[in-house]
Amino acid sequence: MIRTVDSAHVSAPVLAAYSYCEAVTGQQARNFAYGIRLLPTPKRRAMSALYAFSRRVDDIGDGALANDVKVARLEDTRSLLGRIREDAVGEDDTDPVAVALAHASRAFPIPLGGLDELIDGVQMDVRGETYETWDDLKVYCRCVAGAIGRLSLGVFGTEPGAHGAERAPEYADTLGLALQLTNILRDVREDAEGGRTYLPADDLAKFGCSAGFNGPTPPEGSDFAGLVHFEVRRARALFAEGYRLLPMLDRRSGACVAAMAGIYRRLLDRIEREPEAVLRGRVSLPGREKAYVAVRGLSGLDTRRHASRRTVRRRA
Repeated sequence: MIRTVDSAHVSAPVLAAYSYCEAVTGQQARNFAYGIRLLPTPKRRAMSALYAFSRRVDDIGDGALANDVKVARLEDTRSLLGRIREDAVGEDDTDPVAVALAHASRAFPIPLGGLDELIDGVQMDVRGETYETWDDLKVYCRCVAGAIGRLSLGVFGTEPGAHGAERAPEYADTLGLALQLTNILRDVREDAEGGRTYLPADDLAKFGCSAGFNGPTPPEGSDFAGLVHFEVRRARALFAEGYRLLPMLDRRSGACVAAMAGIYRRLLDRIEREPEAVLRGRVSLPGREKAYVAVRGLSGLDTRRHASRRTVRRRA
């Protein structure tokens, strides 16, 4: 059973720590922030703490520090996570992210090992790893995104008696993979300019795209559109599987997940319609469209739509 946080009993230092994490989330995670606005206050705060810690890990990996310094800082962050796991971070700690995450992990059954996996994934970035196959890339995606899905499920919880709830962590993980693959497609040029290639080498070779993506046009002689459409189909299949999670969640948690996933599905639609757009800059949605997706999530439209699709498939 989830122990929720009664905001009336949250101390001033902890409230200040949560406020810091919510500010970080609002400033740096526009898509994520639209989803968690739909949650009740205790869950929203806990999700902000998870995001702020994850953002710190990502920023180390993406920063301009030398690789040996990045490795040292990632290990320092892992040590901090160990202190949180051991309940050794008090309200008087000077690190607001640690204070907020420690409080959230006492209030909700958050599987903090998922943050260890995130650190492992960022270390893969620091090492400059590339991926030969989709199975190889899945290992990375599960570290940096699937783990976040499972961590979030610790905050959301599942509805009592939800059918198939034992598979909820699997579906949360799969939805994380879908979001991460969408991110990889959206950021393909930005990553290439930073010296990173995430798409599997065998997929790149299949579509003649091994030359890279450092310009606003596809590599000469490549079938870039074919590559993008191939990866879009893969992402759509992951979304379809991951959406099985939605009926297992309470209304507002389901709305949060539906909103975040819906924003990324719309990004995927745009990328599919105009594959070369990702080579010219980051594809994004206007704020009004994100708000519309959030409203759909809160109304339950997406949850009911995907549930009805599964019912039709089972009957067929």
